[in-house]
Amino acid sequence: MIQITPNIAIGENEIKEDFIRASGPGGQNVNKVSTAVQLRFNVAKSSSLPDDVRERLIGLAGKRITEDGILIISARRFRTQEKNRQDAMARLAELIRRADKKPKVRRKTRPTLASKQRRLEIKHRRGRVKRTRRFIESTRD
Repeated sequence: MIQITPNIAIGENEIKEDFIRASGPGGQNVNKVSTAVQLRFNVAKSSSLPDDVRERLIGLAGKRITEDGILIISARRFRTQEKNRQDAMARLAELIRRADKKPKVRRKTRPTLASKQRRLEIKHRRGRVKRTRRFIESTRD
């Protein structure tokens, strides 16, 4: 069991890891050793996640989640397989922790009377400035 938060723990059998060859610099090591990790976690069928956390996790995952509800995290930052495994697990745990936080409920507020008066006073001041710039016809006959 991998403990994410005090109330969420994921079984190791729910996570599948595939090791692939990483791209980029690294010489022959890149061509010979599969150090990059592709971590797969089935969010849709996971019994470890509460429903509200599952929905928020799907929203947070964005392009990293497939149509089947499988979250894919690729880690290839480090040169060793073990460090990339730890990095992928840490990123999964952080994503689940973020999904566990309930969003703050937005409450509608109304503008105060003072702010309404300030807004109107500024409009009146601007109008007075514009009135002074008007072209005034001279009444010569």
